[in-house]
Amino acid sequence: MQRYREQDVVFVLVKNILSIKYEDLPTEAVEATKKDILDTLATTLAGSTSDGIKVVQELVCDWGGKGESTIIVYGDKVPSLNAALVNATMAHACDYDDYHSLIALHAGVSAIPASLAIAERRGEVTGKEFITAIALGIDLMCRLGISIGLKPATHGWHNTSVYGAFGSTAACGKILGLDENKMINALGIVYSQAAGNAQCMRDGALSKRMQPGFAAKAAVLSSLLAERGYTGARNSLEGKYGLFNVYHRGKYDLTALTFGLGKSFEVCNLAFKPYPSCAGTHNAIGATLELVSQYNIKPEMIDKIVVSIGEDSQHIVCEPVEVKRRPRVAVDAQFSLPYTVARAVVHRKVCLGDFSPEAITDEAVLQIAQSVETQSMLELTSQRGVDPAIVEIKTMDGKVYSKRMDIPKGSPKNPLTMDDLIEKFRDCASYSAKSIPQKSIERAIELILNLEEVKDVSQVIQLLS
Repeated sequence: MQRYREQDVVFVLVKNILSIKYEDLPTEAVEATKKDILDTLATTLAGSTSDGIKVVQELVCDWGGKGESTIIVYGDKVPSLNAALVNATMAHACDYDDYHSLIALHAGVSAIPASLAIAERRGEVTGKEFITAIALGIDLMCRLGISIGLKPATHGWHNTSVYGAFGSTAACGKILGLDENKMINALGIVYSQAAGNAQCMRDGALSKRMQPGFAAKAAVLSSLLAERGYTGARNSLEGKYGLFNVYHRGKYDLTALTFGLGKSFEVCNLAFKPYPSCAGTHNAIGATLELVSQYNIKPEMIDKIVVSIGEDSQHIVCEPVEVKRRPRVAVDAQFSLPYTVARAVVHRKVCLGDFSPEAITDEAVLQIAQSVETQSMLELTSQRGVDPAIVEIKTMDGKVYSKRMDIPKGSPKNPLTMDDLIEKFRDCASYSAKSIPQKSIERAIELILNLEEVKDVSQVIQLLS
């Protein structure tokens, strides 16, 4: 049932964004934001060689235009909104970027590329300014998702791009120094562009990795239009035709949206991926890796693998079964529980190289994938968060090895350390489309770890381009 108030909650959210300074951020929020910047730039480097990226990069360069912001790795200077488009698409291409554990939303992948593009265009944006903008932008998009409380498999929208458009716009607006009126307009303008769907995941389409790019591009455009006085819907969330009423038929939790606003920051609740695949596969991967290691299970010993998971995960990473057992393209493999579990069995790891066009045709892996059966269990269906998984490996001699995993590695309750993320950054850099000197990689890591002391964040971009 639709409901709308006299004054939209967007005004409360904007007042908070404008009032918060770097000094107001808790230490843990600052550290979590730096982790996310490090992780997002890592996945951007790795994504530069992914399918479809060269097409987008070349098209943007063919358009030409004012050289405002840099395409990471490639080094091209293009209009800021186009740099945001390419960089965000690269960051999401490997499905290795962060996610919010409750709402299946990738946060940094649109906010950070959009904000870097705006920061480079504006010039001399300090690390403190950048950290503050990112922490606030991510907080807004995650709060929007939490207030809805549904995963993409439930409502069909791609949370990352729909809510990411709002949060990324807030971050860009913060860097530009928009006042309340202009920030309200910026969010109204981006509402006209907020979109993204889960169908591209089921169809294995490259457009899935572009959806955060669309959000980042829309954020840059919206904030720059608002800066110049352009207007947007002022009641973009709770208005009669606002986001909550049009996209979600009035079903949202206002308390969840505003609880602890300005005091607690959702960037602290982000998970960082140890495996470059959909988070819905991670508990199954983790359980499989533990079983094959603990019991020294070899591929030739296996008769059948049965994986029990929640209903939402079943839809996203197990169907249609013929595609998931024999992926057609990299996106299919990234969203395939049979394929990733088989990888874990055959190679005892799941890494970036496992999703190349050559790797997904590995017959040893595909043979094991054919033996993976999946089933959904109501008790494993989590409305919020990654569904638990139970993996049963049945061997030819009749033995059964079973492991349940509820909390995936990399989640806030089972986190990756900063050292883990530094190693991930170095590994991702090795997949860059253009070779980056090791000393530049190490210097970029150093700057990000000490970002609050950096006078101009564009230094980081130059090191990675």
